[in-house]
Amino acid sequence: MPSRMKSQRPRLISFSGIDGAGKSTQIDLLCARLRGAGLRVRVITFWDDVACFTGLRETTGHTLFKGDKGVGTPEAPINRRDKNVRSRFMTVVRLCLYLADAVSLRRTVGRELASDTDFVICDRYAYDELVNLTLHNWLIRAYVRLVMKLVPRPDISYLLDADPIHARARKPEYPLDFLYNCRESYLMLSEVAGGITIIAPLPVPDVGREIVERLCLPELQSTETQALVGRDVLGISA
Repeated sequence: MPSRMKSQRPRLISFSGIDGAGKSTQIDLLCARLRGAGLRVRVITFWDDVACFTGLRETTGHTLFKGDKGVGTPEAPINRRDKNVRSRFMTVVRLCLYLADAVSLRRTVGRELASDTDFVICDRYAYDELVNLTLHNWLIRAYVRLVMKLVPRPDISYLLDADPIHARARKPEYPLDFLYNCRESYLMLSEVAGGITIIAPLPVPDVGREIVERLCLPELQSTETQALVGRDVLGISA
């Protein structure tokens, strides 16, 4: 069985970004690299493992806003209406739900960090909800800081920046203007929350290399691992 890293403390990593930014692709690649280096990895998917009342949220959003369900693909685009619906009422609802999710995230991450693992990787984090709020408002910014005190701070938080046009081509679910606004919210949140590592829009292999370099993990520099993350692996599409 692989031995734990010399630090003996699991490291927490989060991936955030607009829909279609390539988060799942890069998480899969990083997991392959880490496991290839003999390290143990656990992945937390925010919607499945953390978010509260998911069934109610999806059903209510579909019923109230008449949006499509599921995940959009280039072959079968959809029109979701949930986080892109903005109103005072929905802001109040989101403030309550996001606070509940923050408590759930704290509990879930704490449990995984106490397990026998080396890395806990989060597919989306609290950041991906907070960007749905009006960050120009000083009260909202105070709320953001409160949430960031509640949730564990990742050792490294990756924000995969992306061109909204290219992102929507990969995952056509939300209107293009919403994706542009959402991208701006992520960049603004990075200033409010601090400690977020922004990866510029690049081809999949280059993004993967940036992620590994920022991680600064000697185990990933071994010859065996370099072979694992060769061109064939990095050729997975976003």
